[in-house]
Amino acid sequence: MTRLNPQTTPRHQLRAEKAARNREAALNAFMGKKAEIDEMLARLASLSDDHFNAHPDEVNWGHVGALEHYASLLKRITNNAFSEGEHAE
Repeated sequence: MTRLNPQTTPRHQLRAEKAARNREAALNAFMGKKAEIDEMLARLASLSDDHFNAHPDEVNWGHVGALEHYASLLKRITNNAFSEGEHAE
């Protein structure tokens, strides 16, 4: 994007250009965070497909506690994302 000369360009045009650059930067940051979340979700799905690395003959209450902890953290995220639980409107 070409930068405008602040001495020869009307203020409203300068503000519009700054707003456009700001929206572009926000979109780039958003897409970066989305990619980060997508990667984490893919890793979690893979770990879940592998039963969280727990062999059925070796599952104990420690495994249950770990999954309970993971579930509580994910519940906080889904409650926030879907306006449920404490985040309900």
